[in-house]
Amino acid sequence: MRLKIRNKDELLAQGVVDSRRIVLEITEQVLQKLDAYERLKAFVSLKGDLLHIGNRQWDLAQKRHVYVFSAGKAANHMAMAMDDILDQRLTKGVAIVKIVEETDHYVNTEVFVGGHPLPNYEGVRGCQRMLEIVDQADQDDLFIVCISGGSTALMGYPVDGITLEEKMAATDTMLKSNIRVMDINVIRGHISQMNRGRLGQRIEKRGAEMIGLNIWDALDWPPIKDYGEPVGMRGTPIGPDYSTFADAQRIIREHGLVGRLPRSVESYIFNGTEAQETPKSIARATYFMLNILSDSCQYASEIASDMGINHMILTTSLEGESKDAGMTFACIAKEVQRFHRPIAPPCMIFSAGETSTYILDNQEIKGHGGPSQELTDGFAIVAREAPRACMLSIDTEGTDGTTRMAGGITDSETYRQAVSRGIDLQEALRGHATYEALLELGCCIFTGNTGTNLCDFNVLYIPKKLD
Repeated sequence: MRLKIRNKDELLAQGVVDSRRIVLEITEQVLQKLDAYERLKAFVSLKGDLLHIGNRQWDLAQKRHVYVFSAGKAANHMAMAMDDILDQRLTKGVAIVKIVEETDHYVNTEVFVGGHPLPNYEGVRGCQRMLEIVDQADQDDLFIVCISGGSTALMGYPVDGITLEEKMAATDTMLKSNIRVMDINVIRGHISQMNRGRLGQRIEKRGAEMIGLNIWDALDWPPIKDYGEPVGMRGTPIGPDYSTFADAQRIIREHGLVGRLPRSVESYIFNGTEAQETPKSIARATYFMLNILSDSCQYASEIASDMGINHMILTTSLEGESKDAGMTFACIAKEVQRFHRPIAPPCMIFSAGETSTYILDNQEIKGHGGPSQELTDGFAIVAREAPRACMLSIDTEGTDGTTRMAGGITDSETYRQAVSRGIDLQEALRGHATYEALLELGCCIFTGNTGTNLCDFNVLYIPKKLD
């Protein structure tokens, strides 16, 4: 079994080693359980002509062609699994991924390396290849569409009248304005030829059948009792979209984006017609979930129980400014140690969600970083008053912000170590250069592509306060 956290030894070479070891062990096990390749191999099987997905089955003898489209940060693992499962039954696969790993292997799948968080031309080429296949399909064809978080950017093929550069500029502005990602996706989806049901709409016109296999990173999705049963779906490339041009217009106004987005984008959103609206229903489509955002915390809870560690899930809907969230977690650690509220130490507190950073002016940026690195930097500044407490935060897909690191891990000793080395953690936050600071301190977590994408996963370990 290949380890997900590849630089564990480095991370355990400094700081509060015992606390770090516990946090890293639970995170490693969570990432192993979330791997989409293994999830799909257990969820989908082919026996003769019968394709079994969850509790349902399809007779492939009735299908002329079987196509697999994959997009998102977990698309590598999803595409490889479907390649292996379908084997000779796969007519053609197309995958749009964020990163290509040396260990990736594909048999009958064309791979395009798209851009994230900003779309790129390679992603557009991948979209065009998908549409080329769709436009040759008929009612006897089956499309299996594997989607994970990040697909909105990776499939960022803009509508006619908006250039890729203009869509990139709009995305960059929104990402730096501390807007909820789901709100950003409402706008991005409405200016895309693929997202928010537009791919499904195109397949529907050809009369073909669709199966969606989804790793869903949206906040607040309710727990799923039986993953083997189909679910109602929304907002994916083949799922109906419940948002409207009016919603996109409201988001632009509420966040002061009027006049800040490219003129073509703003014009398209504010002058969109009913004919240009995203589809509100999709026929001949069945959707399954593989994982939802809260599963990372659920798995962590199960692992902690097996290890006999007192724990709680604080929230699976964490949002807001990353550095402030980190400082808040440090305050919680102090409260737990001093007053045993809201849980008695030693304990672990798990959370998930998607925090963000506000960057008003690109001139503020002095280095590199991401929300998870900013969160753990903020934690370190306050946690020096919570002896031996340790905080880990990662983007579960393996890349945090503009870096190749998954995130960071800091503890009550990190601030002191930073001061002794002349590293200013406050300045790192002001200049959005937490990557450089944490890397020098040996606090950056490296995973590479993990095979999942469930936004951010956070682990806080709080030991008893020594007398």
